[in-house]
Amino acid sequence: MNKILVLGAGLVSRPGVHYLLEQKGLTVTVASRTVSKAEKLVHGHENGRAAAVDVENDATLAALVEEHDIVISLLPWIHHVKVAQLCLKHGKHMVTTSYVSEGMRNLAPDVLAKGLVFLNEMGVDPGIDHMSAMKIIHTVEAEGGKVLHFHSYCGGLPAPEHNDNPFGYKFSWSPRGVVLASRNPARFLEDGKIVEIAGKDLFLNYKVEEVEGLGKYEVYYNRDSVPYQEMYGLKDALTVIRGTYRNLGWCDTLKKIVDLGLVDETPRPGLKGITFQQMTAGLVGVPADQNLKRATADKLGIPADSEIMRRLEWLGLFGNETIPDAGSYLDVLSTRLQEKLFYREGERDMIILRHRFIVENRDRTRDRITSTLIDFGIPFGDTSMARTVSLPMAISTRLVAEGRIGKKGVLTPVHPEIYEPVLAELERLNIRMVEKRIPQP
Repeated sequence: MNKILVLGAGLVSRPGVHYLLEQKGLTVTVASRTVSKAEKLVHGHENGRAAAVDVENDATLAALVEEHDIVISLLPWIHHVKVAQLCLKHGKHMVTTSYVSEGMRNLAPDVLAKGLVFLNEMGVDPGIDHMSAMKIIHTVEAEGGKVLHFHSYCGGLPAPEHNDNPFGYKFSWSPRGVVLASRNPARFLEDGKIVEIAGKDLFLNYKVEEVEGLGKYEVYYNRDSVPYQEMYGLKDALTVIRGTYRNLGWCDTLKKIVDLGLVDETPRPGLKGITFQQMTAGLVGVPADQNLKRATADKLGIPADSEIMRRLEWLGLFGNETIPDAGSYLDVLSTRLQEKLFYREGERDMIILRHRFIVENRDRTRDRITSTLIDFGIPFGDTSMARTVSLPMAISTRLVAEGRIGKKGVLTPVHPEIYEPVLAELERLNIRMVEKRIPQP
């Protein structure tokens, strides 16, 4: 199983592709709609080749899948099931960094029957989070203890020295998905009770947590945490919460951006050719020549000199610049964030991943365990996001190629035969979780 097909050559692909190209006995084909991107990734490697692929061209995609042994899909998640169906048809293994979708889950019986490995959630979140959590959970269980409370938070942020804009955030790809997260409802288990938060209230219910060595961050809840009680085998857990890290001020600001109406996907033909000032006046419901900042602050129920208003002004919402061509308010916002919140050449990003456990030991004493990853991008090199997403994917692909994953079917990395070698190899590559255990009174 030495022929690897990588579908997609986007921003996170390079570290993983290069890792695979450096493995003896593997050949790697990178297929992309933009062939030049694939060519750049394999340049200088005799065991690499570039290919053109259009996911909508079924014949071309099927031919590529058929001539390889393992298929890695770095395509948008909506295409994974199509690729998986081709892998199933032609008897090929598959690896993705994305969550297991309902469509993928429905293929599980057939994948198992064919003795194939369809390994999903092999990035950072999901991915490293699962593996590092399961390592501790299984250790506690082996000692005769049990997990009572579990918190897991992750975030991709600018490194502190490059956290230099009022939003405390920078995008390395389209902001649309990050912005739409502001509308997601949340559900989690806390102190034995299921808590549900409506999407409109998500950013009203954040907490502030200090990360040792870095400072304070906001945490907002990450969709539905409840299924992780079963996924991680936390049968005794009273609390299971997953969340996302952001710098201070993010949640309050995003909440007001939602309240202003900027996260609206409704087609708006009247946006063409108007200024930001005119657009904001329309959202607030006042003439553009009024005191727009005061009117906006009044509509949002915040002081005109507040930090949130300063952020909105910095974004340009009260200026005379013509808005970009866009079909909706969300399009305008996404484009503007991309223009203003970006990484300059040589700047570093940062990944923070942190688990916090309260465990009850066999002797009924309790410990607090933390497991923390703080990883930085390489100036003028790979981002931390690219490394932490694509390297777990690449390492696990190597394991599949070497026949080292005995379990078959639609899998996630919650099994020791997967997470133990992957975490060990990540540590060799300087991506490591730091664990601490402190007795509790």
